[in-house]
Amino acid sequence: MVTKVRRLIEAYELSTVGQELADRWVGDGYERESLRALADRFNRRLLAANMESAGLSPLDGEVDNTYRLLTDDEVSAGMETQARRRLEREEVDPEELLGDFVSHQAIHTYLTKDREVDPPENQTSAADRLDRDRETIQRLQSRLEAVTDDTIGRLNTADSIDIGDFSVLVDVQVFCEECGQQYEIGELLTRGGCQCDSTPTDGTDSEE
Repeated sequence: MVTKVRRLIEAYELSTVGQELADRWVGDGYERESLRALADRFNRRLLAANMESAGLSPLDGEVDNTYRLLTDDEVSAGMETQARRRLEREEVDPEELLGDFVSHQAIHTYLTKDREVDPPENQTSAADRLDRDRETIQRLQSRLEAVTDDTIGRLNTADSIDIGDFSVLVDVQVFCEECGQQYEIGELLTRGGCQCDSTPTDGTDSEE
């Protein structure tokens, strides 16, 4: 079975990228990079290749900035939508591009399966995994906001719906059925869980 990263390397003719990813992961000739950093690096290569195929000549920093607008959790939904529309005007399909973007898991599979690279010791800590999972959820929230914002805008322009100025808010809540507490997902992950045992249910101190 061909891994996603290998397929993209062949499709985009990025023949030298595979070895570079392996070298950067183990720190051979480069400062060692995490799987997440390697995924971002690879995705920026894909973005640059798409822009160049569309006849663009990205200025210094333009690829990095466009990638940030498409993926950074801190970027507003409106700015992300503008970046997508700018790519569309240049005949770059943002949905197809984002579908090609890879995760750190895909990079790990490629390096360990296709290139048979032994993982560096202590590469990923529990805290690192938690941070990555939190960022994944936040990114999905941001993308859902962007898609919803774009959809409502198009429907409003086409007079399919009638709405004035609007904002799209996506809030993921987690409800603990054991103790009845409810948390925003970011808060829950930051707290390290619900901690039911420390939550009094009758207004009294639980200690004897």
